[in-house]
Amino acid sequence: MQVFEREVRVSAPLDDVWEFHATADGLVALTPDWMHLRVEETRGPDGEPDPAVLETGSIVESSIQPFGVGPRQRWVSEIVAHEAGGEDAMFRDVMREGPFPEWEHTHQFRAAGDLATIVHDRVAYELPGGPLGRLVGPLGFVGMEPMFRFRHRKTKALLEA
Repeated sequence: MQVFEREVRVSAPLDDVWEFHATADGLVALTPDWMHLRVEETRGPDGEPDPAVLETGSIVESSIQPFGVGPRQRWVSEIVAHEAGGEDAMFRDVMREGPFPEWEHTHQFRAAGDLATIVHDRVAYELPGGPLGRLVGPLGFVGMEPMFRFRHRKTKALLEA
């Protein structure tokens, strides 16, 4: 699998940054409009609809249509880890159904003093296409870099205001 990583320093307290990212609303706010994201359903670990916080065992069913072209692509993610306490926090989601054969996104948050947070994203992925997808896997950076640059700029804009 290929790995993409990016991090940003946000001038906002860890609790604020963590709370924002741990919800479906945060996902929507951090997805560029050109992805045409729709969150179809969220379920908590016990099956309850629309949980306030996406904890371990939560499911997010969504669909995307990049650039509004082609059919919508279904994307089902499960939160497989969710930990918070002290000076850091993290959650990890794994794609259970969607366009990538493998996708695991770890979101890490680390306090940098009282009024700043380091946000670190790590995505382990495999591109579709079998052997060809594995061959061109390193080129996934071309699509991920602008997506995560947008996410990090948007995080700063929303939480540093």
